Amino acid sequence: MAKVQFGKWLGGGLGWALGGPLGGILGFALGSAFDAASVTVKDDGKTKYISGGAPHVGDFTASLLVLSAAVMKSDGKILKSELDYVKKFLARQFGEDHAQQQLLMLKEILKQEIPLHQVCTQIKQFMPHSERLQIIHYLFGISKADDHVHELELQTIHTIANYLGISAADFNSLKAMYFKDATSDYKILEIETSATDEEVKKAYRKMAVKFHPDKVAALGEEVQKAAKEKFQKVLQAYENIKKQRGFS
Repeated sequence: MAKVQFGKWLGGGLGWALGGPLGGILGFALGSAFDAASVTVKDDGKTKYISGGAPHVGDFTASLLVLSAAVMKSDGKILKSELDYVKKFLARQFGEDHAQQQLLMLKEILKQEIPLHQVCTQIKQFMPHSERLQIIHYLFGISKADDHVHELELQTIHTIANYLGISAADFNSLKAMYFKDATSDYKILEIETSATDEEVKKAYRKMAVKFHPDKVAALGEEVQKAAKEKFQKVLQAYENIKKQRGFS
């Protein structure tokens, strides 16, 4: 057992996020942004992780901050609209005081080089698929915060999705929720426009299960609210196709 110094943050523990490349980024940012606080860490010879606590929410938010920074940095400029988007999410999730601290953390992360492949590999190892889908959905929200999406941001989100093990169909479904065209409703349901009515119904049932808000209920009210919005877009896509085709 060893004693290391890390700031108190995120309203919870860090868990697995403390070890590996993600932990290196967070440790540097914590050391720069906050007063030190003693935390007991176990070392199994491979990774380091916080002992005890309730790390799950902290891990999700830590991952979200680091990947947010990667997307925000990708076009070479950090926009106020992007920072405001993150701040509003954090404030609704944790309250204004915690949001201010986490925004300081994000600004420190933005100063660092982010080893995206290694970070995403670590996240994929520990985070359930439903939560990884929610992160990609959130990152698309950042990219559209100023109503103008830079191609480099989209490329970064696509790279992150690949590294996180998100399928092309899932990625295109999430993207279609933000970027509309004549086939967006079908892309959201992960089907072709040539699908039969029965295939449309089956696809909706499948996507409703995949994107159900209950899958991220443990991550807090704001994350679940975002999941509900995603779920509603699946429902709306289904309703649009039903209306267009005239079936019930």
